Amino acid sequence: MENLFDSLPDNLRDEFVEVLAANEHVRIERIISTGHASPAGFWYDQDEHEWVVVLKGEARLRLENGEGVHMKPGDHVHIPAHVKHRVEWTTPDEPTVWLAVFSASG
Repeated sequence: MENLFDSLPDNLRDEFVEVLAANEHVRIERIISTGHASPAGFWYDQDEHEWVVVLKGEARLRLENGEGVHMKPGDHVHIPAHVKHRVEWTTPDEPTVWLAVFSASG
């Protein structure tokens, strides 16, 4: 048995992304951020739908329509394929642990 809060890396230069399970239809990732944000001017534009939940820490997302989403533990959001979005902020003093589920659009 594994625990999503075990082996949390610290002093991360870049976000840590770990694929927990995947097949041709779905991919589940654990993402760990410590003060990370999307680079200036960068927007994710993915071919897949993404459902993401914050399990620990906090984060702020920005969607292409201008909507800001402040996320605390337990908060989740569904981002349809090709909806541009970015990470504006994650807690710098503790890890933000995300669970992201990507699924095929179509």
